[in-house]
Amino acid sequence: MKRFSLFVLLCCSGVANAATFSTLDALNQSQFRDLSKNLTAATHYKGIAPAEPLGVLGFDVGLSLSATELDSEVFDIADGTDFDLSSLPLPRLSLQKGLPMGIDIGASITAAPSTDIKVIGAEIRYAIMKGNIALPAISIRGSYSAVTGVDELEIDSSALELSISKGFVNLTPYAGAGVVRSNSDPVQSENLEKESYTQKKAYIGLNINLGFNLAFEVDRTGPYTSYSAKAGFRF
Repeated sequence: MKRFSLFVLLCCSGVANAATFSTLDALNQSQFRDLSKNLTAATHYKGIAPAEPLGVLGFDVGLSLSATELDSEVFDIADGTDFDLSSLPLPRLSLQKGLPMGIDIGASITAAPSTDIKVIGAEIRYAIMKGNIALPAISIRGSYSAVTGVDELEIDSSALELSISKGFVNLTPYAGAGVVRSNSDPVQSENLEKESYTQKKAYIGLNINLGFNLAFEVDRTGPYTSYSAKAGFRF
C-alpha cells in the first residue's frame, strides 16, 4: 500500500498548474464543450468494483489512481501553458459499505497534489441479482460527482449504470455500461456559455481479492479512455 501511495504522488506531481484554466476565455464554445467532456471523463464517479453486493457487514475501502487521455491542444489553450501530458492522473480515496436488501452506498474524494482539482462523489447501488455459484451478479448504480477548487469552472455529473460480474474463486471479472449527464459552467467567463451534455459510458474490469484487494478497470466515456487501478481491502 505504501508503494502504491508513492506511485500516486509521483504520477500526480506532473500535473502542477494544469487545473488553473487561467486563459479559459481563449477557447471558443466548441472547444469549451470538448474540454468539459474531457474533464467529465476524468472526474465522474468511478466505482472500480464488481456488481455483487457487499452484504450487511461488508465494506470496500481503497486508494485508486485513474489516468484519462487528454486533448492536450485544448488544455494548452485553456491553461495558457504548454501542457505536455497525454493523460490526466487523478488519485481517489473511496469507501463503499454494504446495507440490507442488496444495497450498497459509497463515496470518494479526489485531491490531486499540486493542482486545484478536487472532486467529491457518491453512489448508491442495488443488486437486481446477487449472484451465486451458477449465476452472475447484476446491479444498477446511480452516482453523482462535483469538481471543486477550480475558480474558473464548475462541473457536476450524474450517472446511471448497469453492471454484471461473476466470481471465480479469488477473481471477479466485471463489465458495465451507462450514461453520464453533466453540466459545465465557466463561472468567470464573459465569452463562454454553460454547457450540458450526455455521454455514453462502458467499462470492463477485474477484481482480485487475496486478503489484500486489487482492482483494475478500463473505462470509455464519450471519446475518452481512462485506466484505473485500486488497492485496498474488500470484505
